Amino acid sequence: MEALAVALQPYKDTVGLSAAVITVLQFFSGVFVVNDIRRKGSSEGFSAGPFLGGAVFSLLNVQFGQMLQDDAMIKVNLIGLGLNVLYVCAFYWYTLGPAKNKVWGQIGLAGAIAAGLLAYVQYEDPKVVEFRFGMILTVILLILVGMPLLGLGEILKNKSTEGLPFPIILSGSFVSLAWLLYGVILRSNFLVAQNVIALALGLVQLSLFVIFPSKPAKKATKSDKKKN
Repeated sequence: MEALAVALQPYKDTVGLSAAVITVLQFFSGVFVVNDIRRKGSSEGFSAGPFLGGAVFSLLNVQFGQMLQDDAMIKVNLIGLGLNVLYVCAFYWYTLGPAKNKVWGQIGLAGAIAAGLLAYVQYEDPKVVEFRFGMILTVILLILVGMPLLGLGEILKNKSTEGLPFPIILSGSFVSLAWLLYGVILRSNFLVAQNVIALALGLVQLSLFVIFPSKPAKKATKSDKKKN
């Protein structure tokens, strides 16, 4: 890693800026998922998890940016927070009937987690809070990246990746790669390990799109069987 760090050192500012820009662009990947939901006419088969997780993660990163006194981090994550709130609203709009209650429950859970972690920051020892809060954010990031794999059983059963947020997964993989390179330049084992795992999870999910189609195979009807 040392040799790569030395080779990339002259490009430190470029890689850092690229990572920041790609991160902002990733926030807009949710637009494609929302558009798929709009075309389908309902949110059935999709999950609000990535949007709610993105909102919570952005909010917590705003807090982390304040701890680090990093204005760029604060601004970037305020954009992410605003966009993910809009995505959640759109998701709810296209959720039909009793399923709306499930969305409210998920919103309540996400809000409670965010409130609990923000409260923790206020009461934790200032000497250790930055490191511990950073570890918490890392765990949340890996959960968000791996969240689509929770539906792996359904994907294998239907032999379809319908409902998986391809734009979010693809852009997330690029973000992980960019921050991995930046971590190498900074010689940050913490940042490198975090993004190696995130990139690996992203690649596993992308491989599912190669193996399975985005739409489930149409089941043969009785009339089709008679023709055969």
